[in-house]
Amino acid sequence: MAAKKSASSSPSVPSTDAAAHGSSGENGPSIPFTDASRISGENVPLIPSTEAQQHEGSGSTPASSPPILPPPPPSPPPVYSPDHLPQDPADRLPIASYPINDQDAVRRAYIMKGPNKPCPQAFAKRKIGTRDRSFNIWWFHKYHWLEYSIKNDAAFCFVCFLFKKGGHQSPFTNNGWRNWNRDDALDKHVGKVGSLHNAAQERYISYLNPSAQIDDVIVGVDSEERRLYKIRLTYSLRCLRFLLNQGLAFRGHDESEESKNRGNFLELLKWLASNNEEVDKYVLNNAPRNCTLTCSDIQKEIIQCCAMETRRKILEDLGDDHYCILADEATDVSHRQQLAVCLRYVDKLGRPCEHFLGIVHVEDTTSLTLKNAIQDLLVGHHLTITQIRGQGYDGASNMRGEIKGLKTLFMKDSPSAYYVHCFAHQLQLVLVGVAKGNDECEWFFDQVTLLLSIVASSCKRHDMLRNVNLQNILKAIEYGEIHTGQGLNQEMGLARPGDTRWGSHYKTVVHIISMYPSILDVLVSLGNDVAQKTDWPKIRAMVLALESFDFIFSAHLMVTILGYTNELSLCLQRREQDILNALSLVSVAKNRMQQLRANGWVPFLQKVTLFCNQHGIQVPEMDANYVPFGRSPRHFPIQTNDDRFRRQIYIGIIDHIIQELDTRFDEVNMELLSCMTALNPSNSFASFDAIKVRRLAEFYPNDFSSSDLIRLEMQLDNYIDDMRREESFLALNNIVELSVKLVETKRDIVYDLVYLLIKLALILPVATASVERAFSAMNFVKNDMRNRMGDDLLDDCLVTFIEREIFFAVEENDIIESFMSIKRRRPDRNRNRN
Repeated sequence: MAAKKSASSSPSVPSTDAAAHGSSGENGPSIPFTDASRISGENVPLIPSTEAQQHEGSGSTPASSPPILPPPPPSPPPVYSPDHLPQDPADRLPIASYPINDQDAVRRAYIMKGPNKPCPQAFAKRKIGTRDRSFNIWWFHKYHWLEYSIKNDAAFCFVCFLFKKGGHQSPFTNNGWRNWNRDDALDKHVGKVGSLHNAAQERYISYLNPSAQIDDVIVGVDSEERRLYKIRLTYSLRCLRFLLNQGLAFRGHDESEESKNRGNFLELLKWLASNNEEVDKYVLNNAPRNCTLTCSDIQKEIIQCCAMETRRKILEDLGDDHYCILADEATDVSHRQQLAVCLRYVDKLGRPCEHFLGIVHVEDTTSLTLKNAIQDLLVGHHLTITQIRGQGYDGASNMRGEIKGLKTLFMKDSPSAYYVHCFAHQLQLVLVGVAKGNDECEWFFDQVTLLLSIVASSCKRHDMLRNVNLQNILKAIEYGEIHTGQGLNQEMGLARPGDTRWGSHYKTVVHIISMYPSILDVLVSLGNDVAQKTDWPKIRAMVLALESFDFIFSAHLMVTILGYTNELSLCLQRREQDILNALSLVSVAKNRMQQLRANGWVPFLQKVTLFCNQHGIQVPEMDANYVPFGRSPRHFPIQTNDDRFRRQIYIGIIDHIIQELDTRFDEVNMELLSCMTALNPSNSFASFDAIKVRRLAEFYPNDFSSSDLIRLEMQLDNYIDDMRREESFLALNNIVELSVKLVETKRDIVYDLVYLLIKLALILPVATASVERAFSAMNFVKNDMRNRMGDDLLDDCLVTFIEREIFFAVEENDIIESFMSIKRRRPDRNRNRN
């Protein structure tokens, strides 16, 4: 469950440990700013220098004896990150088991995480006496200190875990309390005024109250020191926010003061100080030597806090609602397998949205490993597995396997987490199947590969093609054959298409047709250049292929087919796309292919013939016998050109695509999606069917009880009458518009069960494009120059980089609060840098 932050908890300035972190809500109240020997991780020398030691010992140490070396500086204490501590109370180590100097940092990290309250949760039932009993969710609201362990199916006391001292062992701090039939045990645990629990509660409150900290009295940190500390922290934060937003590196190879380039962060802070006198008063050379707040450790902690607050915004928007998980794995630049996870849910305005949650390193890609990684990530952010209502992956066996696949493992924990194969991936498989299953398509793409290898073999040939194309465009403009204007006649090239991105194949074929005369001129020039004699066989064979009717016919056919499928692919990858509209788009694509098959041949042949006549390519008679180009006629049956080009290629490829679309997109036949179509508001709710809607509710037994199903029947009658009488609802075209309109008119409260079904339909994923975008961002952030970036830093940078719009909305004070809560900090009292 997303942690809640109070708006009234922003600190004025840091005190001697950590500024207040939030109100006394579920995520933990304010965290004090107590003592520390170090502020920014930049150690202050604690011993004299070597020269001083030699001078002090010169009277007693012989000249021939080696100098006494100082002891090594103490290693910095570990920083206990809230993300790395176990979330489930059953997995936690006792506070006393940590080193004495680290116990306070551990307490602080757990307070930042807050009590583990998986709410709502399908709590396990256990027979006690003659009845099945389970944990009562309302206990969370009555006892703020209570937390629940999914692993042990037991309840624990969060306050006693942190601050209990001595006394007898209690089930609330040992193995957990499980006697669900004896709720009076909760009040007994609290006890009277002097009980161990109340004593721990007093320590907890005192720990959270900055004014009660004895360190403030002893150290005597004044308000001016706190103000200066916050000013330095704010300017460092602003520089890092800019770099995070741009996905840029922070550190430099040489960050010494003598370096000409100290890295992006220090150089940006230096530039800011040089252009603003107010900033220059407090940072870099004008800051205390051990409190500049610029070292790498401080940078990483600030970045971590930026990511924490960005995620907090996302999780607060999600709240306790249902959600869908989107996941995929890829390898980063350092050859580490990374698993990216995104969330899809319906926001408070009724719109489906997808947000990046995090990236996790996995040792292998077995379904069990992926499941554990995703589950740890979700539980670590207070998300409950039983709230999952959809899964979106690719079609790999480890993902969609019926026995041990990832989807099956999650459906064991959440039976209503229905899996949908990524529609964009299915469309890609359709095109791959057609390209590999048709001889003419294979021959055409082999020729395209040969053409790209000739043109892309040197920069000189690229320049030749660019210059020739420019001259042809200028001639066409001069003769009035093409028009000029903003965005027209842009420079084009022949980029090599990606194996997994068929949109790039479409772009490549379009450029080949658009630049056809320029490509032909370059190949002819290269075929006559003696310096290119070694490549003459390939070049001249390519010229013959380009001047053949077979190549031109196949190129135009691929542009037509890939053009329609590319539009479908772009629509499927939209984040706000819903499953019903996606199915409608697939049906439109199928109908378009049927129309091309039935009525598209004549206009298509006219288009190809016109192109051939413009470029001097001979068009064969359709009634004449077919003569294969560049291939032995022994491998082809005796047939006419009409049989070859119309029946075998044109109709054959279209039929193959239609068959692949029917085979791949088998979700249309799913009863679940068939029932969801009854919610479609298009054509004045023409598809509405109360029986199908009720059947849809039965697919979600954990969300609709038997009494809810009875109430749903009555609610549906009122709902459809209301919708068809209200003119503003009759113009709606899809389920997304319906959801938004219900929220705007407050009818989501009136028809709460119907709106829940609409949200469940919107939650189902369409494509995993958000995960693919995360991998593109990963390759941008973790590039060849930053290939040593750790997994935690990569995760934090990606959250702020991908979700930059949400990151912009995060307040500086919220980030500063989180930063001050990570570990003990204290403004430095020594203002002298020397």
